[in-house]
Amino acid sequence: MPLGGGSGLVVNGETMCTLTAIGHDRNGDLVGFTSAHCGGPGAKVAAEGAEDAGVLGTMVAGNDALDYAVIKFDPQKVQPVNEVKGFRIDGLGPDPRVGEIACKLGRTTGHSCGMTWGPGEQPGTIVNQVCGQPGDSGAPVTVNNRLVGMIHGAFSETLPTCIIKYIPLHTPAVTVSMNAVLADINAKNRPGAGFVPIGAAG
Repeated sequence: MPLGGGSGLVVNGETMCTLTAIGHDRNGDLVGFTSAHCGGPGAKVAAEGAEDAGVLGTMVAGNDALDYAVIKFDPQKVQPVNEVKGFRIDGLGPDPRVGEIACKLGRTTGHSCGMTWGPGEQPGTIVNQVCGQPGDSGAPVTVNNRLVGMIHGAFSETLPTCIIKYIPLHTPAVTVSMNAVLADINAKNRPGAGFVPIGAAG
C-alpha cells in the first residue's frame, strides 16, 4: 500500500486525518507523522479508501502541546513514497520566512499554496495562508518541496476556512513547525528520533 505525505488516514476506524510524511528513524523503523488530536498512543491507523487492507500502523508517541503524533508502520504492508497526487517532499527544510510561499496537500481540501505570515501565537507554530478543514489535520506543509510543517488548524473561527478559487480570502492555517517537532522527539529520544523522509535529497 503506497503512503506518503498528503495521504488520507483513518484512525481507529473513524477519524479522518492526513499523513504528514513517511520515512525512517534512527532505529531504521518505518515511521510517519500526523496530528496528535487525531488519536493517541495505541491508536490504529489505516489508509483512506483501502480500509479493507486493515491496520497499517500504530501511533506510538505524541505531544499534545505541539500536536504531533508518531505512527510506526508495518514495512510489510506499506510502500513509502515521497510523492502523492503530484505533491512531492524532497527532504526537510528550515522554518519558512515571512513572505515565503508555502504549499500543503490535505485529504479534504487538496493542494493549496499561500504566503507565510510569520510565527504563530503558540511556540513552535507558523501562520501560513494555506487552507485547512477537518480531515486536513497533519497535512504536510512545504516550501520548495521541503517539509517545514504540518497543518494544526485554522487561525480564526470567524473567517471561511477555504476560498481558494480566485483570491485566498480564507483564514490562514496554523502550522506546527517540523523542526520543533523533530527537536522535541530527538531531545526525548522517542520513536521517530533522527527522522529522514523517504526520498530525501542531500
